Amino acid sequence: MPELPEVESVRRGLAATLVGTRITGVEVLRDSSVRRQAGGAAEFAALLAGARLTAAVRRGKFLWLPLDGGLALSAHLGMSGQFRVHSDLPRAHAHCRARLTLETAQGEARTLDFIDQRTFGYLDVEPLVPTADGGPGGEGSELAAVPASVAHIGRDALDPSLSRQRTLAAWRRGVRGIKQVLLDQTLVSGIGNIYADEALWRARVHPATPASALSGRAAGALLDATQAVMRDALAAGGTSFDALYVNVNGESGYFDRSLHAYGRGGEPCNRCGRPLSRAVMGGRSTHWCPRCQQLPRAL
Repeated sequence: MPELPEVESVRRGLAATLVGTRITGVEVLRDSSVRRQAGGAAEFAALLAGARLTAAVRRGKFLWLPLDGGLALSAHLGMSGQFRVHSDLPRAHAHCRARLTLETAQGEARTLDFIDQRTFGYLDVEPLVPTADGGPGGEGSELAAVPASVAHIGRDALDPSLSRQRTLAAWRRGVRGIKQVLLDQTLVSGIGNIYADEALWRARVHPATPASALSGRAAGALLDATQAVMRDALAAGGTSFDALYVNVNGESGYFDRSLHAYGRGGEPCNRCGRPLSRAVMGGRSTHWCPRCQQLPRAL
């Protein structure tokens, strides 16, 4: 599934092309794409008609477009969701699930297509609620509000409002393996399977290390590594293994060429040369170096 860097790449594309446009038409091509909307496709279209997009905002893997009426168009990309922006009205893609037509302040046409081959993604229009800490809701807006469905999601690894002290304390609490802690979106959001493996490799932390066994120094190094890998991946446009992960122009990211751990089980570690290990932990495929990332000796 797309993680913070992939969703941020999409957000930046939407911010550059759609902020300030007004919705002139809504077409739902598959009702399941708006399944979270209580009133279905009809309510979805009615709430969007005539609304203006005021920003493109992201927290972790969650993306939303605030509207001028106090609501937001929320999107979860699922496993294969994409947004494509066009300056004309092309023939709809075979997997296009919803289409918005828009108009800029200068009267120029825009088309926003939501494409989702595997249909796990969704769109819905929902109210904005105040943030719990009074800070900005996410990247792309100073408004201290998030969609109601995002209120329980923690700030993400690159959020300037993320508290380092509280994050390290939360990461060192409990007996779950540290990789499971990294994947907990209520603590720090935006970290998925790929970047968890990469951050743990960079910080030399074994993914099964119990959270309570992580030293303060190791936790700090892990947070630094997480932020570094996110920034590197974002600079590369995210990680694309196939055509399902693209930005609003249909371009793929290339961070997959820089992966040190994820998907490389059996290959030599780029640091020490020993073959990387692979196992399923917590239902997730996990990759690490048995030499560079050892469990604490007391375990």
